[in-house]
Amino acid sequence: MKAIRIDSFGGAEVLVPVELADPVAGRGEALVDVEFAGVNFIDVYHRTGLYPMRLPFVPGQEGAGVVLVVGEGVTSVKPGERVAWVGSFGAYAERVVAPAERLVPIPDGIGFDKAAAVMLQGMTAHYLADDIGRLGPGRSCLVHAGAGGVGLLLIQMARARGARVLATVGTDEKALLAREAGAEETVVYTREDFVEAAKRFSDGRGLNVVFDSVGQATFEKSLDCLGPLGLLALFGQSSGVVSSFNPGVLAAKGSLFLTRPSLFHYIADRAALKRRADAVLGAVAKGTLHVRVGATYSLKAAAEAHEALEGRQTTGKVLLRVQG
Repeated sequence: MKAIRIDSFGGAEVLVPVELADPVAGRGEALVDVEFAGVNFIDVYHRTGLYPMRLPFVPGQEGAGVVLVVGEGVTSVKPGERVAWVGSFGAYAERVVAPAERLVPIPDGIGFDKAAAVMLQGMTAHYLADDIGRLGPGRSCLVHAGAGGVGLLLIQMARARGARVLATVGTDEKALLAREAGAEETVVYTREDFVEAAKRFSDGRGLNVVFDSVGQATFEKSLDCLGPLGLLALFGQSSGVVSSFNPGVLAAKGSLFLTRPSLFHYIADRAALKRRADAVLGAVAKGTLHVRVGATYSLKAAAEAHEALEGRQTTGKVLLRVQG
């Protein structure tokens, strides 16, 4: 099978196309024919070694395809079933073996591309809106990277729950996308201070929640956007790691809350995974949640996909078309 393998940590050039033997499904596992793989910043962290992995490995934790074979003891999926997943490595390949309990069925009416696009980012937006931000009427939030994959989905979910949304973006074109998703106001951070915008947006009171996937470049100013008892959800670090922090700052700025959550703790068992995946995929199927696929690359062009993602040249979701 065709695959992308990483033999050493580094830049996008370490994403090397190779031919590998098909994997074999063991007990509790399923062999899946991969149609699309999602490209995410966590893939970049694995590639660079920020999140260390045992070398060599096939990257990619998200995808959608068709079950080919199931291993002994598998009853949750069957051959021929359309499935999607997140959290199982090896998606940058024509075939992948995954724990059957981590596969979820794709509802009728949703293509493989949209299913692959929404698993990681859609469920991330879902737990951020519901479990972390507890968004609803009367709540206000700032969404950084508002035209990104998580950003566009999170804006929609926040607005659907009745919250007010301010979004930061890098260009006027991205500002339009964020507003179309439901952001009441946008800030092009290259020419406007988003702290001042947040104070204006909240009539000087400060926001209830800031959702920050950027990290080092925005962290301190994100805290300044919050009102007393506000919450900063630092769920990514595309600009770099926040290396040190004095917790006393939280008290000084209004008894603030800070969390560094991960999706995988919010889908730790199959019941939690199914509940969240069903909610997200169900909303896509109903047309109440819109998924923007900003760019699709061939499998062999995985390095180009990573370069575009890291260079902030993309909007919405970036995918690899694995078959064909």
